[in-house]
Amino acid sequence: METTTDTPWLDESQQRVWRNLLGGITVLMDRLDRDLRSKHNLSMPEYEILVRLSEAPGRSIRMAELADMIAHSRSRVTHTITRLERAGIVVRGQCSDDGRGVSAVLTDHGFSVLEEAAHTHVQGVHDYLVSNASPQEFAVIGDVMERVLTTLHGRSF
Repeated sequence: METTTDTPWLDESQQRVWRNLLGGITVLMDRLDRDLRSKHNLSMPEYEILVRLSEAPGRSIRMAELADMIAHSRSRVTHTITRLERAGIVVRGQCSDDGRGVSAVLTDHGFSVLEEAAHTHVQGVHDYLVSNASPQEFAVIGDVMERVLTTLHGRSF
C-alpha cells in the first residue's frame, strides 16, 4: 500500500466517530427496515418511494426523476415499482406533460398502506434516533448530513 503525505488520515477520535456513524446507520436502517417488513410487508426503499409519491402533485413522479430523488439506480427503482405494482400500491402510466416518459402513481390503496406504515416508521425513528440525542445534537446531525448531501449530490433531499 502506497502512502502519501497528502492523505488526511483520521486521528483516533475521528476514527471512533466514523466507525460509530457507520455502525449506527447500519443498525438503524436495518431495524427500521425490519419493523416495516414485519408489520407492513414493505422495505425501507419501498417506504421511501411511497413517501415521495404521496408528496408529489397527483401522487405521480416520472420514474427517472424518482430514481434521482432517492439516489437509486433506475433499474433498482424499476424493480421496486414492479413489486409495488403487483401489490396494487402503485401503477405506471404515461407522463401527462409530454407522453414520452413513464410515471409511477400512488394508488388510493397505496396511500392507505403508507398511512399505516408511517406510524411504525416515525415511531421507530423517534425511538431509535431522536430519543438518543438532545435537540441540539439532533440539529447538528441534520446540518452535517445536509452539507454532505449538498457536497456529494449537489442538493439536499
